[in-house]
Amino acid sequence: MAEAEAPLASGPRRELAALDLGSNSFHLIVAQEANGRLQVVDRIREMVRLAGCLDADNRLTAAAARRALACLSRFGQRLRHLTRDNVRVVGTNTLRKASDAQEFLERAEAALGHPVEIIAGREEARLIYLGVSHALEDSRERRLVIDIGGGSTELILGRRFQPEEMESLYMGCVGLTEKWFANGGLAEQAFASAINEAKRELEAIRNRYLSLGWDLAIGASGTILAVQDVLAEMRGDANGGIDPKGIQTIIRRLTEARHVDNLNLPGLPAERRAVFAGGVAVLAAILESLQLECLQVSQGALREGLLHDLLGRVHRHDTRDETVRNLMARYHVDAIHARRVRDTALGLLAQTAVSWGLQDSANRLLLGWAADLHEIGMDIAHSQYHKHGGYLLANMDMPGFSRLDQAKLACLVRSHRRKFPLHEEDGAFPDCAMQRLAMLLRCAVILNRNRSHAALPHVGATAKNGRLTLGFPAQWLAQHPLTKLDLQQEAEYLASVPVTLKMKAV
Repeated sequence: MAEAEAPLASGPRRELAALDLGSNSFHLIVAQEANGRLQVVDRIREMVRLAGCLDADNRLTAAAARRALACLSRFGQRLRHLTRDNVRVVGTNTLRKASDAQEFLERAEAALGHPVEIIAGREEARLIYLGVSHALEDSRERRLVIDIGGGSTELILGRRFQPEEMESLYMGCVGLTEKWFANGGLAEQAFASAINEAKRELEAIRNRYLSLGWDLAIGASGTILAVQDVLAEMRGDANGGIDPKGIQTIIRRLTEARHVDNLNLPGLPAERRAVFAGGVAVLAAILESLQLECLQVSQGALREGLLHDLLGRVHRHDTRDETVRNLMARYHVDAIHARRVRDTALGLLAQTAVSWGLQDSANRLLLGWAADLHEIGMDIAHSQYHKHGGYLLANMDMPGFSRLDQAKLACLVRSHRRKFPLHEEDGAFPDCAMQRLAMLLRCAVILNRNRSHAALPHVGATAKNGRLTLGFPAQWLAQHPLTKLDLQQEAEYLASVPVTLKMKAV
């Protein structure tokens, strides 16, 4: 039995939901959780086909946006009663490419009543692998997982629940259909051209994947499930998997139909007919390039991976924490000093969160991670290490992080010392909450500059609008003249934001 469908243990239940805003379809999954076990209670899917609806400037067409928002309004009815921490919504390839994604996200969040993240291709691959792994029996054999979406294709190698190699390629069923089968024609030459284009995309990873090898190849998502259903109907066998002979049979049936309007494949849903040819071309190229003789099919995919990742966060097993710990080790961050800065920063946040509107738990997480990683750039050079750290965090793969959260984390690290960046090209983030979090981090770094093991005194913090006041025990600043000088310098740096920093004895 797949873990996502396991019977619930006794105990208090909570409802969790994951929504995948894919390039072809929007998928919602809702599950009840008790004691770490999940039982799916609802699935809703609507075909939206965003991938074919970007204009020459990579803006979503008005019709596509209306169609997507209408779908999200319906999903919003199902999700609106759930708390924010129990819902995760992500956008994938098309929303990564859309130049007006932020404008669309604001309207999407209003329709859903929940925030929407855009995730990077490799984060999408990680979540797909997680979803597939939880749908399979636990095994130590190496798996190759393949997911063909509307605008991208993910290929992942891994063991158990841990991906080892991940790639996201810019080819998908909608993209190839739009290019080679746009008028509905299904000519043999069009198939040959589409397959060759997909094989060129695969060329960059082919040798590496073949050299690493795998024990079992598994396919997931709409295109692969549809191919499996078609082959099962043709053969009268639902357990045969997908092989090159079966794919060639489907291609022959497609080209014999000559046009999608004439297509009559058993088991193929009418809603998938329009983009089926592009997906089959991608799958044919993968089977040939990776020399696959048989591809098994899994019901698990991105949305199930989101659900299990969300379950980890609920139970304090957050992939983002593991990512931060790994980066600290990789870049030789002084963990003891980082912990002191973290404790001080979170102590200041606890005192100012209400007055500064920072009560959201996401702010506490973000500030803590920024404190952990504020010295990551020192492994490159001490000079300008805050800039090195900001650049690293802005450009590396960070499992578990959305694009926006990764950008915010990079901004905080970039902003934690010296002149406060005012322009986006310098790493600034034009957001009042981010400026206030950066201010708290900067003060925490200053207060721990001497890297002493001696505990700091209680530092009181009060905030009102653009002013932060730090309160110190009588005579403490006089006894620590360097800290006093640093805080005075900090007040000058912050004047450009504008934010006022004051100190007083209490």
